[in-house]
Amino acid sequence: KHRSRNAVGASSLACVDLAQCGVDMTPASCSAHVLSTGPGMPSGPAALHSCPATKPSMLNVHLVPHTHDDVGWLKTVDQYYHGDRNNIQHAGVQYILDSVIDQLQKDPARRFIYVETAFFYRWWRQQSQNTRRIVTQLVNEGRLEFINGGWCMSDEATTHYSAVIDQMTLGLRFLNDTFGECGRPRVAWHIDPFGHAREHASIFAQMGYDGFFFGRLDYQDKARRMKTKEMEMLWRASESLTPPLADLFTGVLPNGYNPPEGFCWDQSCNDAPIRDDPDLEDYNVDEIVQRFLNAAFYKTNHIIMTMGSDFQYENANLWYKNMDKLIKYVNALQAKGSKVNVLYSTPSCYLQELNLANLTWPLKTDDFFPYADDAHDFWTGYFTSRPALKLYERLSNSRLQTCNQLEVLGGPKSTSGPFGEGDSDTMSKAMGVAQHHDAVSGTEKQHVAYDYARRLATGWAHCEVLVRNSLAVLSGSESPRVFCENLNISVCPLTESSQKVLYFSMNVYNPLGRTVSWPVRLPVNGSLYSVTDTKGKTVDSQVVPLSKSTQQMRRNRGYAKGELVFQVEAPPLGYTTYIISILKDEPPASSPKPTATRSIQNKVHAAESRQPSGAYIFRPNSSDPFVINKTAEIQIVTVSSTVQEVTQWFSPWVSQVVRLYEGHRELELEWTVGPVPIADGLGKEVITRLDTDIESSDYFYTDSNGREVLERRKDYRPTWDLKQTEPIAGNYYPINSRAYIKDDKHQLTVVTDRSQGVSSIYNGSLEIMLHRRLLYDDFRGVGEPLSEPGEFFDGLVARGRLLLTLTPPNMAADVHRPLAQGMVLQPLLSFQDGTPLANTKLEVCRGSFSGLQDALPPAVHLLTLSQWDKDSVLIRLEHQYQAKESKTHSQPITVNLQKLFSTLEVLGASEMSLGANQWKEDMNRLQWNTGNPSPWEVTLNPMEIRTFLLQLRQL
Repeated sequence: KHRSRNAVGASSLACVDLAQCGVDMTPASCSAHVLSTGPGMPSGPAALHSCPATKPSMLNVHLVPHTHDDVGWLKTVDQYYHGDRNNIQHAGVQYILDSVIDQLQKDPARRFIYVETAFFYRWWRQQSQNTRRIVTQLVNEGRLEFINGGWCMSDEATTHYSAVIDQMTLGLRFLNDTFGECGRPRVAWHIDPFGHAREHASIFAQMGYDGFFFGRLDYQDKARRMKTKEMEMLWRASESLTPPLADLFTGVLPNGYNPPEGFCWDQSCNDAPIRDDPDLEDYNVDEIVQRFLNAAFYKTNHIIMTMGSDFQYENANLWYKNMDKLIKYVNALQAKGSKVNVLYSTPSCYLQELNLANLTWPLKTDDFFPYADDAHDFWTGYFTSRPALKLYERLSNSRLQTCNQLEVLGGPKSTSGPFGEGDSDTMSKAMGVAQHHDAVSGTEKQHVAYDYARRLATGWAHCEVLVRNSLAVLSGSESPRVFCENLNISVCPLTESSQKVLYFSMNVYNPLGRTVSWPVRLPVNGSLYSVTDTKGKTVDSQVVPLSKSTQQMRRNRGYAKGELVFQVEAPPLGYTTYIISILKDEPPASSPKPTATRSIQNKVHAAESRQPSGAYIFRPNSSDPFVINKTAEIQIVTVSSTVQEVTQWFSPWVSQVVRLYEGHRELELEWTVGPVPIADGLGKEVITRLDTDIESSDYFYTDSNGREVLERRKDYRPTWDLKQTEPIAGNYYPINSRAYIKDDKHQLTVVTDRSQGVSSIYNGSLEIMLHRRLLYDDFRGVGEPLSEPGEFFDGLVARGRLLLTLTPPNMAADVHRPLAQGMVLQPLLSFQDGTPLANTKLEVCRGSFSGLQDALPPAVHLLTLSQWDKDSVLIRLEHQYQAKESKTHSQPITVNLQKLFSTLEVLGASEMSLGANQWKEDMNRLQWNTGNPSPWEVTLNPMEIRTFLLQLRQL
């Protein structure tokens, strides 16, 4: 059934009126039957599937049959699904699902959980109607249960919260559209990511999950928790959100995500099957039963056992036949006084039993970084691995948000307009795959990394058509529009062709809800240009010589000799247009000759040890980095009122440009690193270190997935007494957007353009790892060294930007919060040959446009604006400040939905969970109730995200 809120239909929220799933029913619908749930348990949608009976007087062992299916790692997504290239790894996801569905039908006691919606979505589309009916029946009965439910199982260190929310929404929506309430996951399940972020737990809690289970945590932390029986806890995942909004019950799985030793019965395993014929000499039932369990480090009389592993259950009969026997023979001993009860179960059913135990659980308020699995094996290298892919993923996120917004603002002609058929779905799915814990993390094989990048490029090609259509609708100009993909290396054929193009227009679309000022650098061959805005006002501009490092990076892909530099100002959720005319078609002035200085140094960690650095692990062979070059060549360029630049060369393969744009208080560092030389036989990890006189006293601060900030302390963990074995790698943490050090007077904040690793090894110092090239595999499964060949096969050259601010601590958030959002959601530039504003269609062309009536308040961020279906739009509004972070902005703030858009009328609004798969008022988590719907006036508290489904009409 569907329920409406304020005249908004919600076709994807099937079954939301119904109380229960888990009993016999027709395949197409959920049952309204209410199960007995016990004291204190909800009887509404959060009451779980019909769970197997347990025995209160016994130790109940919950067997959870599962498979862990990486959405790319050693093979590509397609290769994993089809079972291709099994010489790399034997894995075929389609056969896993085929086999499991077949085996579940043979015994109603059997259970299975599935996680990766990207794979299930593909499999489901290929099934017959009869198979779909069978699967729906299994889901309705609670025997096939979806856990986690995102498009992938995302990485937690190198992902940005906005992309995580998007990929979760993508997967959850498919499950909801397909199976209704019965398909809604209740438990988050991150059994493989390499460390766990607090912001992820906060997101899961706000999406309505009852609990969270994972497999990896630091070996010292795990030993302490096992000893004190604190393997399960309540994670308070926000310092700003009022409990229990971001509280999440969290458990560490006893065997990671593998079965207990000796109990793997997959075709990929070598463990002995259960041999239960007593007439045969290899009868082993007694032996297997006796060594089955050792679970004294958990608090209740329930224990969860993960029965499965990577890509297992391709022949599900092997697993189920042996588990059937295990359950039979272990439980048979109860007649002889045994207190062990084994049953098929799911994480949701296990969690329900823990909830019913009504115990007091320890509280967790920090995160689970960094992760180490042994004394010298810190998984902190992947914070930086594959820096170019990390940047491409971040830029793709910005492009996807722009694509989604313009689909809404441009209306129906956006997807089917003058430039053809465009869509945002292809990009959404590509970005969903890119969040996988072996994708943006940089821990995949090289050919898989290429595949991730190819998917993002294909997704953007579909979005490009949509963006062209939408901008044509909004501007009234159908002139061809081009996008320059390589502006970071000064390549753009249209702007470089000065002899053929006397003038051109540049459209700047701003996806943020506030006006932005943004520096633009266009490759040109003339020496003097005129830049005017839509009102005909001249904009200050200057042509600067193209740097040597840029020439080396682009090689023969462009021929510009200079860069035209000027500032643009774009309206909130809108665009503006600039006209660029060439005045002098002659080469720009050459660069000044370099001089020498010793004021700044870039440094390198060399990797060479028995445990080498690799895609995952960072293991330098010294606590002190070696300096590439103690002197740097300096090239000073001062540009009128537009920009001042200093270029520094530390070696032929490391350079940096220090820039200060007029009107901006932040300092920009543009770094270029590579190809990293390896002829000396050493792998290298390049860092940039910023030394100050700030008395940071071993404290520094990093963001969690781009949102809340966590305090870090050198050689310290809040949860246990750390025995530090790696003074460098053991102090590295992930950053997604910013990090800082501070004292009472000053705060140095660094804003990054991608996810990277960061630390503060010395007082007053902040170091960021920029690039890695290594010669050895680190023995964690990827099977090849992290040595990216680059486009010309001599090694990857990476380029990026850091923004630095120095402010008093009480003013810092007001500066770095908008800077960080601006780096994540960058303006999109598009170009047209000539100026449509000067043609005969002047009266129908719009040089500027804003989708908002007014700019959003500084504390409010428009996180999501995307077309949901034909008649409704999904919107998320976010308070982007933490409590007590800003004297000015850390206050509740109210936004009126009806006064939000300039060209769209809001007819109805329905508040939803963060994952957009439940109505907010129907969210009913275990023991915690949330929900306070407001039709038009939306009040946001610090760090709060509110999600709405809006019914809109184009004005």
